[in-house]
Amino acid sequence: MSASILTVTLNPALDLSARVEHMVAGPKLRLQDVLREPGGGGVNVARVIHRLGGDVRAWVALGGATGAAHRAALDAQGVALHVFELPFATRENWAVSDADGAQFRLQLPGDPWPEGEAARALDDIASLGAALVVLSGSQPPGLAAEFPAQLAARIGAERLLADTSGPALGHLLRAPGAPLRLLRLDQAEAETQAGHPLESAQDTARFAARLQAQGVAAMICIARGAEGNILADASGCLQCIPPQVPVRSKIGAGDSFTGAFTWALAQGRSAAEALRQGTAAAAATVMSAGTALCAPQDVQALAAACNVMALDRDAR
Repeated sequence: MSASILTVTLNPALDLSARVEHMVAGPKLRLQDVLREPGGGGVNVARVIHRLGGDVRAWVALGGATGAAHRAALDAQGVALHVFELPFATRENWAVSDADGAQFRLQLPGDPWPEGEAARALDDIASLGAALVVLSGSQPPGLAAEFPAQLAARIGAERLLADTSGPALGHLLRAPGAPLRLLRLDQAEAETQAGHPLESAQDTARFAARLQAQGVAAMICIARGAEGNILADASGCLQCIPPQVPVRSKIGAGDSFTGAFTWALAQGRSAAEALRQGTAAAAATVMSAGTALCAPQDVQALAAACNVMALDRDAR
């Protein structure tokens, strides 16, 4: 039986976070408060949707002993899982925070996918069926930049929400096929693709509206950090600004946005309300330590304090 939402994680990681007094070169550093969590963009999206009470299944490419540990951790959280077996070990990521509040994030690239695995993955994802499919996170080495577009063509672009990066994101923007349901970018990605700084929310709104008008996606969302998120669709542009919150860790904030946003859409809520829920989930996640994600009660409280406003995308 298929879930209403399927998340896809091509390059998952076992996320390890810890504390250290001072991050300095040379001596052995004794880590404290080590936490192991199943990680990767789509995995985090699924964890958030599950926490919020949503019907979700996580498609995850896993392999080796690390993959087994990742699977066990995800199973322990009660997230429905579909494992795509790979012939090598799943990567690990580290996040180390020091007493001064600085956080150091160390990420392995992952092993290259062997020839033929991409086609097998497309077949496997398409066989599962879901009203909405979320492709989130980086792509592993050896996977073509065209993969998201191939997935969109295979399952129907109107069912696909994407939050990817690098060449895969560039291909979606340069050679759009049928419009995706949603494409999400962060501030740095948007500025890279625009080719210039997006200094104001209005600048971001104009860029998002241009991508939407070009047929990249029915909805374009761009994150602006503490300034919240900009959403452009056929009806116009919105900005949602969260209340100020204490920042403990930014890991998973973008995935939390995508998870809460997608679950709101699956419930039939408006784009404006989905934007509010996503913004609240991202803010709730930065309040959490290490690789922990948002708590539902925090999302609910912050959503009530989020400010949604219309922006004039044509203003100069």
